[in-house]
Amino acid sequence: MHNPLEVGGVDDYPVRVGSMLLTLVDPNPGYEKAYNRWYERDHFYGGCMVGPWLFAGSRWVATRQLKDLRWPDDSTVAVPLDAGSYMAVYWVEQGHHHEHFAEWSINQVRDLYAHGRGFAERTHVHTSTFHYVDTAYRDVDPVPVELALDRGYEGLFALWWDAASGTGRDLHDTLDGPRLAGLLDGSPVEIAASWVPSVPDAGSQGAPMDLGSSPGGTDRMVQLLFVDGDPASVVDRVRAYTDAVESAGDATLRLAAPFRRTVPGTDRYVDDL
Repeated sequence: MHNPLEVGGVDDYPVRVGSMLLTLVDPNPGYEKAYNRWYERDHFYGGCMVGPWLFAGSRWVATRQLKDLRWPDDSTVAVPLDAGSYMAVYWVEQGHHHEHFAEWSINQVRDLYAHGRGFAERTHVHTSTFHYVDTAYRDVDPVPVELALDRGYEGLFALWWDAASGTGRDLHDTLDGPRLAGLLDGSPVEIAASWVPSVPDAGSQGAPMDLGSSPGGTDRMVQLLFVDGDPASVVDRVRAYTDAVESAGDATLRLAAPFRRTVPGTDRYVDDL
């Protein structure tokens, strides 16, 4: 057991992330401001943060400038490529995935919708749950991934991969070496966290709406890259990384998408989607 009087490293504390909810959504045209306010003032809390074992969450936005920086053109995650303006990400504590998602979350969402607390004027582009695999860090004494959503990073890059062979978990092991070091070393990218679908190839799983594109199969891996600065400033570095992975035949990139953090309590960016 960790002694709180000692300075601990990244793995020395008992709170660990075990799974993630990631939801990529578009408000319908004309409803951008209403959606932003509904999500941040009601659903972010009532549909997620008040739930058991969910301990962190954050919201991100893809402005038109950032959407225009996405690749590849034939994405199977965001269809069309510029679909998905708002992304929300949540951490659930290790060992409690079922208790949060199966026992609480789906029933909570149904109850909210039944009591008029849903939002019909939106489209889910890609919404699913994922199990945590591992994290590569830039720094020797890094911000732990458990704190990443609360750290206040300005930018986030999300990468969806399909491994050329083996599983998504195997792909993390393949990339966790010179390739990730090349992305992280001397870079504004501080954290590269890897995830795999909790239920590969699942559909909407009883949700009261279509959840968009498939979470992927057992070969899928999602990487979240936390950026200390403008996400647009690392596009060339991230693209060099994805090009190297594909050139080596390790995986096929399905989507690379930059986002910036929303500003709670404001309508910033709603007119720039």
